[in-house]
Amino acid sequence: MANFRFSSGPRRRSKFRSNRPRVCPFCADRIQIDYKDAGLLARYIQGGGKIASRHKSRACSKHQRRLSQAIKRARFLALLPYGPSHIWQTGWTAPTPSSAS
Repeated sequence: MANFRFSSGPRRRSKFRSNRPRVCPFCADRIQIDYKDAGLLARYIQGGGKIASRHKSRACSKHQRRLSQAIKRARFLALLPYGPSHIWQTGWTAPTPSSAS
């Protein structure tokens, strides 16, 4: 037998969600994406070292492609890290297992 849950009233909209369209920050402020601007690019790298998605960066498809290409170029030139931020900030590495003798 199937159990159906009935709500006590009509479904309400969340107060925090608006119908405003999201605006690309690069289009709105006319920001040029450059691989040499490590400070700007670092804002779009997540803690694990991954490039932020379009949903999180709020960039349009054109600027998301340019952003990811600029991050990859900056990583190649060692302006940005490949790995997680906590490793390159502290220099910590995982201990290697010692050989059993």
